[in-house]
Amino acid sequence: METDYRYTECGLQNVVIRGMQVIVDDDGDETYCIRNVTGLHKVIAHCIITRTHSIKPEELRFLRTEMGLSRAELAELVKKDQQTIGRWERGETEIDQNAEYLIRTVAAERLGIDTSITLENLARRCVPSAEFTVMEIDGTNPDHYRPLAA
Repeated sequence: METDYRYTECGLQNVVIRGMQVIVDDDGDETYCIRNVTGLHKVIAHCIITRTHSIKPEELRFLRTEMGLSRAELAELVKKDQQTIGRWERGETEIDQNAEYLIRTVAAERLGIDTSITLENLARRCVPSAEFTVMEIDGTNPDHYRPLAA
């Protein structure tokens, strides 16, 4: 049996895995097994990096964590202080557009994500927006997760 699963374990509220395999245990309870978490997180990062509007605070935290950076290390990279990174991640202030561009670029490089987007086009995507986008991911083949068209 397959179903849709809201994957909040990654720290994001807007990730839905479509076609997720449901396992029924001995008690008849439905459970989910996330296989290939690394591959899944790479697809989530791809969705964040390539989206056409600004990165949300929790998405910044997700990317920073996936890149293996502390707040201090990210702050050094974007030439800001650690407190600024914290404010961005808590949504207290908007992410600086130049810093966001650099974060997207570095995240793609560090995580080995081919965006197939020119740097100029990527820069144009770093625009503040109140838009909330659900990331839909095809989960029918956990060995090869892929984003679904919005």
